[in-house]
Amino acid sequence: MVPLSVTIIALNEADRIGDAIASVKWADEVLVVDSGSSDGTVAVARELGARVIEADWPGYREQKNRAAAWAKHDWVFSLDSDEVVSPELAGEIQRVLELPSARGFEVPRLGHWHGAPIRHGVWRPDRSIRLFHKGHAKWAGGSVHERVQVDGHVGRLKSDLLHFPYRDVREHLATLAEYSALFVDDSLAAGRRASMLDVLLRPVFHLFKAMVLKAGYLDGVRGVCIAGLGAAGVMLKWGMLRLAQERSQ
Repeated sequence: MVPLSVTIIALNEADRIGDAIASVKWADEVLVVDSGSSDGTVAVARELGARVIEADWPGYREQKNRAAAWAKHDWVFSLDSDEVVSPELAGEIQRVLELPSARGFEVPRLGHWHGAPIRHGVWRPDRSIRLFHKGHAKWAGGSVHERVQVDGHVGRLKSDLLHFPYRDVREHLATLAEYSALFVDDSLAAGRRASMLDVLLRPVFHLFKAMVLKAGYLDGVRGVCIAGLGAAGVMLKWGMLRLAQERSQ
């Protein structure tokens, strides 16, 4: 196959970056861009054979673009430190890189929450472009939920990227708070405004979509909790934006 670089951005991920790196040991390069870890992340990554670059933190989008630019090879797979490439996905990546038929490839992600996979709700299928030719792609979007834009045809892989986003509920709640603050910053910069209807109705629609349209209830209590936390996150984003507007008046 054509040479492949796997890029990982990290901050204090010593307890789980090892699994991420181990799942892509077959790649030609694993590059970790660390933004000031104090927990041994850098040592773990180097011990497992990754090339490590220590850099400042310019934001998710910019850091991922840096990582792609610093990668040695043209083809890049962007992996988060809380993700694992399944053996099935590894084999599929290697097969498509024997003769790439596109400039980028979408990958489905299977999230896990409290020890079990989540197969329904808004977490599925969670497709995003992760494998791409860096000469024809870049990370774009806002400060959160950044996405790869590809100049050219995009293919689809079938095998799952395994995702373990939260160590516990406390981290889940902290992430919702962090993302809501970034959403407010992006929204104010873009001139986006929030009405009381946004604050009231968007969380309700999220809950309806997650539980009914996407059958989140089939994941049992985990599905219910995820739907509720997601609705709370939506309410927090739009509520904090509304409050920011009121302060600026």
